[in-house]
Amino acid sequence: MSDFISELTALIADRKANPKPESYTNKLLADKNKAAQKVGEEATEVIIAALAQSDERVIEEMADLIYHSLVLLETRDLSWADVVAALEKRHR
Repeated sequence: MSDFISELTALIADRKANPKPESYTNKLLADKNKAAQKVGEEATEVIIAALAQSDERVIEEMADLIYHSLVLLETRDLSWADVVAALEKRHR
């Protein structure tokens, strides 16, 4: 796992444990439906970028998708490590 992914995951978990009223992350954590919707929106934006935009836009949209996916995982008390474990299991 990337060190920054670990940092970001820890930050998201901290926002859940210690909410900050103005935090976008907290707004998503408080509404599982919104968090799930954002993952769908970002996935669509990745597809659009991949088909018709620059590599930079693909990277930016993938970053958004990963961030929103991490938040969604946290709303369900799941982790990036759970995702990595599933990938490792499939690889074997």
